[in-house]
Amino acid sequence: MRHIATSSCSYCLALAGLLALAAAPIALAATAPPADHAAAPTAAATATAPAQAAPLSVAPQPPSAEKLERAGAEQIGTDKEAHASQERINNLDDEIQKLLSEYRRALADAESHAAYADQLAAQIASQNGELSAIQAQLDEVEATARAVTPLQQRMLETLKQFVALDVPFLLEERTKRVATLEEMMTRADVTISEKYRRILEAYQVEMDYGRTIEAYEARLGDRTEDRTARFLRVGRVSLLYQTLDGHETGYWDAQKKDWVVDNHYAHAFKEGVAVAQKLRAPEMLVVPVPAPREAKS
Repeated sequence: MRHIATSSCSYCLALAGLLALAAAPIALAATAPPADHAAAPTAAATATAPAQAAPLSVAPQPPSAEKLERAGAEQIGTDKEAHASQERINNLDDEIQKLLSEYRRALADAESHAAYADQLAAQIASQNGELSAIQAQLDEVEATARAVTPLQQRMLETLKQFVALDVPFLLEERTKRVATLEEMMTRADVTISEKYRRILEAYQVEMDYGRTIEAYEARLGDRTEDRTARFLRVGRVSLLYQTLDGHETGYWDAQKKDWVVDNHYAHAFKEGVAVAQKLRAPEMLVVPVPAPREAKS
């Protein structure tokens, strides 16, 4: 709130009072005798009566112009001081309002910052919990890695033995795949998970061989008498070959671990190749199948 100072009208009131004082008669005299006693007294009365004092009268003196000017100057100075005081009060009031507004804004900012700090503290606590969980998982990964590496080595060795003892189809391709995996196992830039994935992928390829039929060309025989021939693989049940001129047909004897020439399967070989190349619909094929053997415990 702003305080209103005394206005300059007080100067007018003081000046009017001085003028009224100057106009009022001031009489300092005794009361005059009545009119019927105005005649001269007798000699006896004069001789015996004490002498009476003459009446005194004082005329009022108007205030001088100097006093009026001094009073007016004092009043003007008072008004100026009041005006200056009012200005200082107004300025202080504005400053107080400004500081109050800043204080309220600071309180609001403090509350906002406190709420934000609480939220950050909760997030940090949650992140610390996640870090602890991740660290525990990393510790488990190290233990798992120590156990997985020997497992991978055993899986790879088993795959290598399986290819060597299996029906010799696509032998060069399958042997090269195993050699690539063995070379990969020694590399430090390949992660354990990638090594494991590649080994499982090789196992999956070997499994798919047992559910498909395929015709391809490859070398037949040893290095001294090898020749190019066409091969027909029926899953892992039977593997047949036929020379390019069609004069010789044979199959792989799983018990003897050797190729056996048998031209009785020449027609069945051609039908199987047509099915493998999707030139005709699948139908029953007559192929040599090894006799089942009793498994050894």
